[in-house]
Amino acid sequence: MTQPVTTKGGKVRVLLGNSADPVVYSAPCGFTSKSVTLTKGLEEVSVPDCDDPDKVDWLGRDAVSLSMAIGGEGVLAAESSETWLDAWESVDSVPVKVEIEFPAKTITWTGFMHVESLELGAPNGRRVTNNVSMQSDGEMVRVVT
Repeated sequence: MTQPVTTKGGKVRVLLGNSADPVVYSAPCGFTSKSVTLTKGLEEVSVPDCDDPDKVDWLGRDAVSLSMAIGGEGVLAAESSETWLDAWESVDSVPVKVEIEFPAKTITWTGFMHVESLELGAPNGRRVTNNVSMQSDGEMVRVVT
């Protein structure tokens, strides 16, 4: 049996861009876990049976949109706290790059996202945590190298 080629969690990176030209991306410090959710919006339509109009219709589905969501959690690092707050306060979406690095290839999405929410947890006697939710704003362009 051939084993699959996999990668580790540290090889999935969420990088925020700055306002320089060209944009410079860096990964804010503090995430201990990340998730990438790719969503396809579907529109349903009933498809009738032309030979038997009384037969129950099957549903057909047409793709109408694509979306990406990023979830991340970890500690609130002083080095990245202002970066997250600035991105959340921004009325505009921010440049984002998402990378998944495998031994023989890297999948990269680049585009703009809104920081939808920041949730800071502050349990007594323990470290402050940071949970982030981001939503794509327009196309996230995929490149494989």
